[in-house]
Amino acid sequence: MVEASLPTAAKPIEGLDEVRLIGDSGPGERVGRIAAPVLRDLGYRLVRVKISSGDGPTIQIMAERPDGTMSIEDCENVSVALSPVFDVEEPMAQAYRLEISSPGIDRPLVRESDFARAVGHEARVEMAVLVNGRKRFRGRLAGVASGPDGAAARVAVIAEDKSESEVELPIRAMAEARLVLTDDLIRAALRREKAALKDAKRGPERKPGNGREAAPRAKRKTNEPKAAARGAAPKLLGPDEGENHGR
Repeated sequence: MVEASLPTAAKPIEGLDEVRLIGDSGPGERVGRIAAPVLRDLGYRLVRVKISSGDGPTIQIMAERPDGTMSIEDCENVSVALSPVFDVEEPMAQAYRLEISSPGIDRPLVRESDFARAVGHEARVEMAVLVNGRKRFRGRLAGVASGPDGAAARVAVIAEDKSESEVELPIRAMAEARLVLTDDLIRAALRREKAALKDAKRGPERKPGNGREAAPRAKRKTNEPKAAARGAAPKLLGPDEGENHGR
């Protein structure tokens, strides 16, 4: 592991070391093991890792502060810190592009606190195991409970006849969970943005991550040997330039 002089969190931050209950698999798991300690030292935490091919291999890392925010400057900080570490660790055999983004408004839910913050909003859940004979659920998050298998999300599912029934889904048994983009969710995000802007005026200036900012893209390096080996310079993503959610 490369040793680098990185800025560290000045004091323990609440929620920084909260465990992800829904992790990554395959190559994404290895990338996450490399990235998570670097993020933690900077005061961020890993959300998800996505590896895609498209026009060329891309490693997308979603990160956030423990309060769920992630600004353009935060993305830049993470990219600057991760790039030299990845140069040494070589998470992929072939050239790739590194992308850093916030989780976005319709974010993945991976920790117990994510589900707690999202209570009242609609979510889409895919289980790794069958629950009541099915794996896919969509409904309003009604709360978080303690079950025999650890923390569980209580989801109010609406049936075809419009009746509502509540199901308890163990978070560790989920393959994926994500918020559904609704008007209520957008309004809540705008309220958080307004509050963050107000706080920013009181303290040190920092652009709040609200899921709607477009981040500047790093210039492509064309004549640098390292850039040729990596495939491209890192591309910085703002909160709404993350993975394609099917919209």
